[in-house]
Amino acid sequence: MVEAGEIGGAAVFALAAAAALSAASSLGAVDFLRPLAVGGGAGFEWDGVVPWLIGVLGGGGEAAAAAGGVSVGVAAWYEVWVRVRGGVIAPTLQVAVWVCMVMSVMLVVEATFNSAVSLGVKAIGWRPEWRFKWEPLAGADEEKGRGEYPMVMVQIPMYNELEVYKLSIGAACELKWPKDKLIVQVLDDSTDPFIKNLVELECESWASKGVNIKYVTRSSRKGFKAGALKKGMECDYTKQCEYIAIFDADFQPEPDFLLRTVPFLMHNPDVALVQARWAFGKDFIPNFAVNDTTSLLTRVQKMFFDYHFKVEQEAGSATFAFFSFNGTAGVWRTTAINEAGGWKDRTTVEDMDLAVRASLNGWKFIYVGDIRVKSELPSTYGAYCRQQFRWACGGANLFRKIAMDVLVAKDISLLKKFYMLYSFFLVRRVVAPMVACVLYNIIVPLSVMIPELFIPIWGVAYIPMALLIITTIRNPRNLHIMPFWILFESVMTVLRMRAALTGLMELSGFNKWTVTKKIGSSVEDTQVPLLPKTRKRLRDRINLPEIGFSVFLIFCASYNLIFHGKTSYYFNLYLQGLAFLLLGFNFTGNFACCQ
Repeated sequence: MVEAGEIGGAAVFALAAAAALSAASSLGAVDFLRPLAVGGGAGFEWDGVVPWLIGVLGGGGEAAAAAGGVSVGVAAWYEVWVRVRGGVIAPTLQVAVWVCMVMSVMLVVEATFNSAVSLGVKAIGWRPEWRFKWEPLAGADEEKGRGEYPMVMVQIPMYNELEVYKLSIGAACELKWPKDKLIVQVLDDSTDPFIKNLVELECESWASKGVNIKYVTRSSRKGFKAGALKKGMECDYTKQCEYIAIFDADFQPEPDFLLRTVPFLMHNPDVALVQARWAFGKDFIPNFAVNDTTSLLTRVQKMFFDYHFKVEQEAGSATFAFFSFNGTAGVWRTTAINEAGGWKDRTTVEDMDLAVRASLNGWKFIYVGDIRVKSELPSTYGAYCRQQFRWACGGANLFRKIAMDVLVAKDISLLKKFYMLYSFFLVRRVVAPMVACVLYNIIVPLSVMIPELFIPIWGVAYIPMALLIITTIRNPRNLHIMPFWILFESVMTVLRMRAALTGLMELSGFNKWTVTKKIGSSVEDTQVPLLPKTRKRLRDRINLPEIGFSVFLIFCASYNLIFHGKTSYYFNLYLQGLAFLLLGFNFTGNFACCQ
């Protein structure tokens, strides 16, 4: 059965596609009719390069006569290079260019659709209560209202979380909910005996205050977070819980979190998940400061997450009632988890895996952006890279594993299948990382040395500008750091493409799990959250892939500066190379900037 939201989403998507294709056509996209056209597109002044090289190598006068053989040899080798370049390299790269152009249009259509829905939702003041029933529960302290409160369990998976275990456990135990209707389950996979003992003592302390708190451990870390959550669901007392709230160790929900989310599940039997938004500073929660403004690294991360929640999650929820569970700050219906097959550790995105499987069974999801849960951003470049690699690799790997299941699913509409396979998986998990890295970090730099290669201006200028405008519209507060965000994302595309390929092809390390290190929220807003200093080897202090790319980009930029023709990319390439170089040496702006 197709719902109004899905029909509306399909209509908006069709309009976005039509607008993007129309714009591309008017800007010269008709060049798609000549996908293998090469020669003369870039306008490099190669005729002047060869004489210059021969003159430098051959000298003049008697030296020129003596070095005549060298000059002839250089010219011969150059002739071979021109033939190979024009007959093999340029046609191959030209095919890659047009593939990237197609993928770029796909990306623009997807971004336009999500932003149009997001802006429409904001413009009309749309709220989940318009589509799904919501009624407040009686106060938790009123005996009269205790009967209508369902049994809820709060799960907190953690692993050696010395810096934040007290914060997360304390926030969960202070949730406003009848004490006899709430179970707090701490799933501790810690391998450090000292930390493990501290967590257990914290649980005992809250138990002495009347909180029904359970401390659960395992003999091994099989399945990592998914394994811990699965273990927690196997406990006997879990069977009496209708709903499961999940918070990672660095998340601290507000006391009224359950009062605002659980009613959605109680009054809408077809809803499996209510997802809240992550908050990293005091933009939305007064007197709350973690680390969103303490460095340039955390600022650009916040832009990434703001776009994800404001645009992608909002669009999916408002149109198809589907989006990816973020792994934390959400409440699940226990029945939906069980019907979907429970938690699985086959990928590093167990949250996304469960969400997709539950959706295939016909369950709906609700995203409530007004409910925000305190969290923390990775404070080092290495930690952020590991987090992003895990997410990008896991998403692509899940696409490989579950695409056929989506195609044959019987409980969802054809429109929803298209949205899941095309928008949610193909464009976001595969196309986005591939085209961004291949086109802007590989093909464009190489084009300065291959004059036969033709790159349409709308593909390297207008499309990036359109994506920038779309992103800026939903992040007006971050306009002043947009240039840094662009350069930072340029570097991250290499990591995300490698992760996507690793997941799609199941290369070595595709199912590797690394926990993101936390620093806690005890720092002031003007302090820099740094992890405890440890002695590191030189290779651990620098990032060789980033440095290698910086050398490549700076070389191409210098070459373009010396031998540039009609198309000059050297200014952008120098900036990209500098960004790669700075991150290669782990400089991430660890100071309070732009305040």
